[in-house]
Amino acid sequence: MKRNILGIATIILVSISIVGTGWKAKEAPHTQEQTVKNIAQDSLYSRYISNLYHTAHLDSAGLSEVVFEKALTGFYNLKYAGLLHSKSILTIADFDQESSKKRLYIIDLDKKELLLNTWVAHGQNSGGDKPSSFSNNINSNQSSIGFYLTGETYFGKHGRSLKLDGMDLGFNNNARERAIVVHGADYVCQESINQLGRLGRSQGCPAVNSKLANQVINTISDRTVMFINNSDQAYNSQFLNEQLAASMVLNREDVLAANMD
Repeated sequence: MKRNILGIATIILVSISIVGTGWKAKEAPHTQEQTVKNIAQDSLYSRYISNLYHTAHLDSAGLSEVVFEKALTGFYNLKYAGLLHSKSILTIADFDQESSKKRLYIIDLDKKELLLNTWVAHGQNSGGDKPSSFSNNINSNQSSIGFYLTGETYFGKHGRSLKLDGMDLGFNNNARERAIVVHGADYVCQESINQLGRLGRSQGCPAVNSKLANQVINTISDRTVMFINNSDQAYNSQFLNEQLAASMVLNREDVLAANMD
């Protein structure tokens, strides 16, 4: 099997040029043999991502595969670092989309299932219907992009809420100090969209519909990954190492076998 993979990768290497995407982590130079192995690994990882993306019907739910790939890569990097508990839940708030769209995706990766697709608010100083400005600063009242881990629940002025830990230095690591949490809000609803042409906005929190808050919190609590995305921003993260993510996925025999069918 290894020889077959290397053979396929050699053909790919000869026939196409490799063009990296801006968000992928930079890697040290490799020997030709290592480069061939990496191409084979990347090919299988891409097939795994595509299979999961379509099986979970994320395409029909409006999430782009590129955004999903970023979020999934971060999930496996965080898992490799030993920062996750047992849940295989990945939450994506896609701020490439307008607030009037259901741009929050909660995905069970083991079941390959989209558990919930609903609205999520952004910060009041991040923009109108579509956010364009983001900040890690205290009192900015803007959203912060990047990877988060869900923390403990508590009861505050918005009722039951879920604390978040920002994992990206310079992008969202002040989340605790800024009290950036998941909470329910009455302004996250169809009525707000009808009246304002958009959702109401938070002080930077990824707020959800009040009636769904408990369901969201119960599903994503206990050290799961949330990724807040905006592709227009200059963003980089140590958790976007695609080679590491690919090696984690392909070390699972069942995934490797599925991708070789």
